Amino acid sequence: MKAHILQHVPFEGPGSAADWLQARAATVSWTRFHEPAPVLPAVDDIDLVIALGGPMSVNDEFFLPWLAAEKRFIREAILRGKPVLGICLGAQLMASALGSDIYANIDKEIGWFALEAEPAEVSAFLFPPVITAFHWHGETFDLPPGAVRLASSRACRNQAFQVGARAIGLQFHLETTPDSVALMLENCRDELVRGRCIQSEQVIREQPEGIYRAINGLMGDILDYLVRP
Repeated sequence: MKAHILQHVPFEGPGSAADWLQARAATVSWTRFHEPAPVLPAVDDIDLVIALGGPMSVNDEFFLPWLAAEKRFIREAILRGKPVLGICLGAQLMASALGSDIYANIDKEIGWFALEAEPAEVSAFLFPPVITAFHWHGETFDLPPGAVRLASSRACRNQAFQVGARAIGLQFHLETTPDSVALMLENCRDELVRGRCIQSEQVIREQPEGIYRAINGLMGDILDYLVRP
């Protein structure tokens, strides 16, 4: 398996998805947009695309011109039926690449909050009825044409969606590990202001080990689903 990771900032990595790739002896390549002269591969050379998160907006093409090329790459991968997983910013990039608007959510959502599964087609990925996941986002999106909503939360209607058989966007983070939470806090601590859906650093850090096992297991299930025969 040849997996390609789209990374936007050095402090948001693949987390537990890296363990999943290693367990399957995947060959992993990267486009690191935070480094000079990022290069995208040919879509035909890739078996799986993982688009990670980042603090920028998908609407920032004037300041970050590589966003336009990344959206074209993601769109081509989806239309060619390649397995594509978008996480947070990655999900917004998927939605934008397929023609949807991305805009500020009513509330920023930062911390550990519950998600509820949405009724979906039998062939779509099925989320657990309720799961608590890690969130760090201030924007949301309209569902792309033909997409199926997979999960929602009280603060954000479109939390997860699927397009076709092999493309899933997640507004939240299932790849999160204690180390990745620490990096997010180190680099984005200034966003922890008072808000209805913003938890304190203490609450964010003081989560039991089991919550990480649960979300990382679900991350693996989604990746298994995307690359299934």
